[in-house]
Amino acid sequence: MRHDGRRRDELRPLKLRRRFTRQAPGSVLVQAGRTTVLCTASVSSQVPEWLAGRGRGWVTAEYSMLPGSTSPRHGRERGRIDGRSSEIQRLIGRSLRAVVKLEALGERSITVDCDVLEADGGTRTASITGAFVALVDAVRSIDELPVAWRGVFTGSVAAVSVGVVSGEAVLDLDYQEDSQATVDMNVVMTGAGRFVEVQATGEQATFTGEELDGLLELARRGIRQLTQAQRACLGRDWPLT
Repeated sequence: MRHDGRRRDELRPLKLRRRFTRQAPGSVLVQAGRTTVLCTASVSSQVPEWLAGRGRGWVTAEYSMLPGSTSPRHGRERGRIDGRSSEIQRLIGRSLRAVVKLEALGERSITVDCDVLEADGGTRTASITGAFVALVDAVRSIDELPVAWRGVFTGSVAAVSVGVVSGEAVLDLDYQEDSQATVDMNVVMTGAGRFVEVQATGEQATFTGEELDGLLELARRGIRQLTQAQRACLGRDWPLT
């Protein structure tokens, strides 16, 4: 058993609270254990300059940790964001675009803001899992699409962390485990089981191909459960057959 009583292949308790706010067309509060992220998706009629006139849309993301999300206080980002936040928001954007037909959006942009309210490990993976649900509702809110709204999506996407802690492969690391992990990995996958991105690091040790395969299989199991949670949250509005 792990320090919080979970089995090695067990996710933290997950809650997805859809339509958490009213102003944004898509909003989800994600809670994975103590990690809590608010994901809001907004639609704009403009696209980046380099896409103007091409008849394609754009999906992007912004990520921020609020000052009270950690102890000690996390400084508020003003002006230029730090390198970590920049890297994470690019990851979230890439993950969402991997399952969207941009030409089906027309010339409009959707921005998903992921604001961390409380951080206890896995903030980027929780952000991706919640951002997909918020994105679905944002797409549904668009009245004039070149295709039926479900045709915008090629699949679903979710993310989870895996790692090696005290010599054992474990799923969905919290901060205590992440800080002790000798191998740390974030895995982004579609609901159909295709990889979008794998970020793997030997923090204090190297790892073998066999160990990598074991971690990826553990991640697959977690993604299947996260996909089921997304499906349950969206109910009849699940975009895929």
